[in-house]
Amino acid sequence: MPSRQIRFTIDASPPSRLDKALARDVPEEASLSRTRLARLISEGVVQVNGQPQTDPKARVDAGAEITIDVEEARESHILPEDIALDVVHEDADLIVVNKPAGLVVHPAPGTPSGTLVNALLAHCGDDLSGVGGLKRPGIVHRIDKDTSGLLVVAKSDAAHHGLAAQFEAHRVERYYNAVVYGVPDGNDPRLRGVKGVSFEPGHILKITTQLARHKTDRQRQAVLFEGGRHAVTRARTVERFGRPPVLALLECWLETGRTHQIRVHLAHAGHGLVGDPTYGGKRKLPAKSLDAAAAQAVAAFPRQALHAAVLGFEHPVTGANLRFEAPLPQDLSELLGSVRA
Repeated sequence: MPSRQIRFTIDASPPSRLDKALARDVPEEASLSRTRLARLISEGVVQVNGQPQTDPKARVDAGAEITIDVEEARESHILPEDIALDVVHEDADLIVVNKPAGLVVHPAPGTPSGTLVNALLAHCGDDLSGVGGLKRPGIVHRIDKDTSGLLVVAKSDAAHHGLAAQFEAHRVERYYNAVVYGVPDGNDPRLRGVKGVSFEPGHILKITTQLARHKTDRQRQAVLFEGGRHAVTRARTVERFGRPPVLALLECWLETGRTHQIRVHLAHAGHGLVGDPTYGGKRKLPAKSLDAAAAQAVAAFPRQALHAAVLGFEHPVTGANLRFEAPLPQDLSELLGSVRA
């Protein structure tokens, strides 16, 4: 296989462990993540002063000369498929798509094909320069199968490395539209009694908990207050529906990005998403709060009413500030039209 050679010198300061020293001192333009460097060490293609080294904990001194032979990207085992994509932005390093509800992001045992990754392999073709040693799109974040909206995907190692760092540091702007049962209200005594729920100035609902996989249902996430992963969601009410109001359109934004975060957080606050089969459930709305057609539209909505509407980040290669917006898809627009009537 063709390869490229990366040469550099270990800096004068600690750490002395090989894996940590490489992660710190490898040239930025090499675009090698910690995970990729660990794999390269194990493959025996990292040389220290001309000698191959496969122990990530091996001592390495200041001034040591490092040589890494990196193979050019190999073809992925995932097959390209001709699936239509709504491309919002594309350049040499990344692509932003508006994902429709119903499309799984990445192949998995239950969904081996027909995914966004299969579609991207066909769409991008030879434009994929390689992520992690494979010619594949770099998935740095996901949205659920039945959530619609914006997703950014890396086409190169440099973009993958830079985007992943921004997501890890919570520097990516992400806003969602959600249709929920009830209307979050800071004066609601019930909400004031829900642990982890508070209100910030401007009537901003804030939900702060830990999240972890449910103990008995592995497809769900559970709210915890010890253990798990820290999660913070904020939301504000954009519009109310019904007389008296029984539904609300929320604008939600993420401080962290955990699996199912908005869905499980809003359900914890007692404002589950319309159509959410996992957390929202089906609720019986008060009689005459909506007309019959609107109530039927709510009851029949086939997916969680959640849309990733805004995505903003710094371009990982050029440094330009990018921000994209995706309008509500037809099914959510029709739902809102029904409940407004």
